[in-house]
Amino acid sequence: MAERGTLLDRERTLLLLVDVQRRLAPVIDSNETVTANCARLINGCRVLGVPLLVSEQYPRGLGETVESLRALARDDEIVEKITFSCFRHRPLAERLAETGRDTLLVAGMEAHVCVTQTVLDALAAGYHVQVAADAVGSRNPDNRLVALARLAREGATITTTESALFELLKKAGTAEFKQISKLVK
Repeated sequence: MAERGTLLDRERTLLLLVDVQRRLAPVIDSNETVTANCARLINGCRVLGVPLLVSEQYPRGLGETVESLRALARDDEIVEKITFSCFRHRPLAERLAETGRDTLLVAGMEAHVCVTQTVLDALAAGYHVQVAADAVGSRNPDNRLVALARLAREGATITTTESALFELLKKAGTAEFKQISKLVK
């Protein structure tokens, strides 16, 4: 497993997008920024060959993943759940384990509920976790701030979308660099 504080590595990392859904997103503080950064992460990870899994919390009630992000994901990358933590839904936890990836880059909603519980369970399971602070949100901004502080204390690395993408990239002067640079502008 990756050590805490190590840089993201595209061969070891998986992007986990948690519950950015149609009926939830509109009530999230700064939801347009959060959703845009989630899209940047997905697009950047596609460029870099980093796999994606998307969770949907009770989509019959909260709707599917927002259209702009759903369009970026394949059907086989989306997993429905009713547990708050992705790790407490056995099919999703098994899918994560089957990838062989030991590092999760996490984004999504709500920071203080599903994101927090997923990250804490991931840490307990031995994963290294980075949370993209500008790609997670809660209805109340205080809940988001408290969640990020708690996750940092518990061992997650708090990062940003741009920082994560450039860590995965590792160097400039490549076609990938040009694509990632366009995404973060």
